[in-house]
Amino acid sequence: MVDSQHDRQDMGSGAERRKTPREDLTVRVEYATVDELFSDFARNINEGGIFVESDQPQELGTEVELQFRLPGSEEPIAARGLVVHVSDGSEDGQRGMGIEFGELDPETRARVNDLVRALRAR
Repeated sequence: MVDSQHDRQDMGSGAERRKTPREDLTVRVEYATVDELFSDFARNINEGGIFVESDQPQELGTEVELQFRLPGSEEPIAARGLVVHVSDGSEDGQRGMGIEFGELDPETRARVNDLVRALRAR
């Protein structure tokens, strides 16, 4: 989904890269780069990643450590991810970044997948 080099940046087209659609979800996400810690809100999720709304999105290719709680769960999800999409908000009003999950352990993967299935069933 590259509108122009100035409006959106993407590592490949988001529509082409994304294997499954994202589902709306608003949860606080804490994430860290090598030298900084941030706290913003996720706006949607799918099995492969999460979109974090941010006034100061990280650059494409930035590795981040994420932590967030799924609705109804006390135990946080901890994951590593890679910024694969950056949006300035000009297209859909959401400024932020798409973060692709790295390897998730089987239990965490199951928790994320179960949530996404439940959101799709609404």
